[in-house]
Amino acid sequence: MDLKVENLEVKIATSNIIKGISLHAKEHHFIGLLGPNGSGKSTLLKSIYQVLKPHAGTIYLGGKNIEQYSKKEVAQNMAVVSQFHALHFEFKVFEIVLMGRSPHKGMLERDQKRDYEITMKALEQVGMSDYAERNFSTLSGGEKQRIFLARALAQEPKVLILDEPTNHLDIKYQIQILSIVKNLNICVISALHDLSLASAYCDEIYLLKQGEVVASGAPKQVITSEMIKKIYDVDAEISIHPKTGQLSIQYFYSL
Repeated sequence: MDLKVENLEVKIATSNIIKGISLHAKEHHFIGLLGPNGSGKSTLLKSIYQVLKPHAGTIYLGGKNIEQYSKKEVAQNMAVVSQFHALHFEFKVFEIVLMGRSPHKGMLERDQKRDYEITMKALEQVGMSDYAERNFSTLSGGEKQRIFLARALAQEPKVLILDEPTNHLDIKYQIQILSIVKNLNICVISALHDLSLASAYCDEIYLLKQGEVVASGAPKQVITSEMIKKIYDVDAEISIHPKTGQLSIQYFYSL
């Protein structure tokens, strides 16, 4: 399933936050949204997963206007992992991941054997099956983020939205999360900060500034010294790593 955004505009109070953005996240592709703070990445994603209502434009999920889906149908096809989570009750890890099955269940319908199997599979996918009976509050930040990713996977989504999923995580957990997501082989749209990680994992990148798409395309086409200067106002030297073939970025900034 793919996801397409056409001429999306979002206003908050009197400010135009998103200014006519269009993008196409193809099936099996990992799309990265990059840009400085305030560029509109999170606002765009919140519009896609219907926390914010756009003032103009259309979002298509699998070729169908997303407004033609019920909330439950959207949740059956699209899952979200955001950067902020607040849990005020104590849950076991397994219970949190099992919550991802709710879009596929009727009102008051009990959990079935299949729900438990899917939940355990999701925990295995993120390497957390041994933590199923642990209390969520005892986990580290990186472990918690993997649990929220597992909960999203338990929804069996065809499209996965990630709002800066690696923010505030150690580099080890950043790589773990992005590697897991990359290997899902589904449509993924993620807001990211780290240009080097984005170039390593994304199939396509959209660079945003002040609510507009400034450039889009394959990482090596988009992430250039000139574009980094234009978007982030810092100088950068880019090279290709001789072993991995990935971009290597060195930044320079003069006060």
